[in-house]
Amino acid sequence: MKIVVLSDTHMPKKASRLPDRLVSALQEADQIIHAGDWQTPDVFEELSRFAPVTGVYGNVDGEDMKEIVPKRQLVTWAGYSIGVVHGHGEKKTTEKRAVEAFQEHPPDLIIYGHSHIPVLRYFKKTLLFNPGSVTDKRRLPFYSFGMLTLGEEGIHAEHIFFH
Repeated sequence: MKIVVLSDTHMPKKASRLPDRLVSALQEADQIIHAGDWQTPDVFEELSRFAPVTGVYGNVDGEDMKEIVPKRQLVTWAGYSIGVVHGHGEKKTTEKRAVEAFQEHPPDLIIYGHSHIPVLRYFKKTLLFNPGSVTDKRRLPFYSFGMLTLGEEGIHAEHIFFH
């Protein structure tokens, strides 16, 4: 199962369309996960043309996005539990808030956004994955998104970096 993971698209404020590098990956996707800060439902609709979309809303998303996606989600695909949350809030780091959102039943993988900083590491037995941003790299050298492959051999997660 191939899953494209993205967050913090901030469209149309940061870009008028999805980057070509992302679009080519979306054509191969079985699922798409968006970890919030879409900015408009148009992004959800556009992504839905490629594959089923699972997502959450972020701190810049309005009521229109909150009607489409929840604050957090927990899904199970290919036998793996995946928590999705944006990670915004008060105090603590984005990563700590993301972990705390699922502390009662830690999933195999937590996908979060908000910081625009790509992260791939374990916290205890949970893989933490922030895809970065495809439209707002801030001070980082590259834009980024994530690719997940779920299979019998485990979870394979990687970042795709591009200009």
